Amino acid sequence: MKSRSLAPTCLAVVAIAAVAGTIAIAQPTKDTKAPAKPSATQPEHKLPAGWTEADMQACTEAGTPGKMHEHLTADVGTWTGKSKMWMAPGAEVMESECTYTITSVMDGRYTRAEMNGEMPGMGTFNGFGLNGYDNVAQKFQSTWIDNHSTGIMFGTGELSPDGKVLTWRYTYNCPITKKPAVLREVDTRTGDNTRKLEMYGNDPKSGKEFKMMEIQFTRGK
Repeated sequence: MKSRSLAPTCLAVVAIAAVAGTIAIAQPTKDTKAPAKPSATQPEHKLPAGWTEADMQACTEAGTPGKMHEHLTADVGTWTGKSKMWMAPGAEVMESECTYTITSVMDGRYTRAEMNGEMPGMGTFNGFGLNGYDNVAQKFQSTWIDNHSTGIMFGTGELSPDGKVLTWRYTYNCPITKKPAVLREVDTRTGDNTRKLEMYGNDPKSGKEFKMMEIQFTRGK
């Protein structure tokens, strides 16, 4: 909790500094991983009362993209998918196709993922999410919305040691039970331009987890 309590303060100070011109924090460019040195024309660096250089460095590091952000941007491109979906355990499989477009935003800090396709028996499907990695919490984070719901899903992710599997846990409100529920999503890189996305959720009737969806993706050149 201590690491999160400092973040709002850092953001507030940076915002005020941008207006008053009292603090100069260099932002990383697309071609560099570390912040650039302040130029001679920038105002003299002044710390807020009670702050140390270590405090300011912590704020700078919190906003600097690193290896985990590079992991996300490695997925940039347009992917075509073949999906299978099950409405309940033992239900008949429903198959369809989709397009998944991933773009890098905010100078490599986040990715925007947009999906378009058809939901069998439900019509057109489109949705998008924002994915990122919080340097302070040291977790992947994500949000998702689509045209078949009115709620926003929030998720956190853990990367496997070999860097091939990113497992997400999303929270949402189940429309049947009217209670908070968890959706588990397993994103596996099966090759440089192939990946498999599996989604698991709890059956609202039995409470047992079952496989809801599987999508095999191929990235176009």
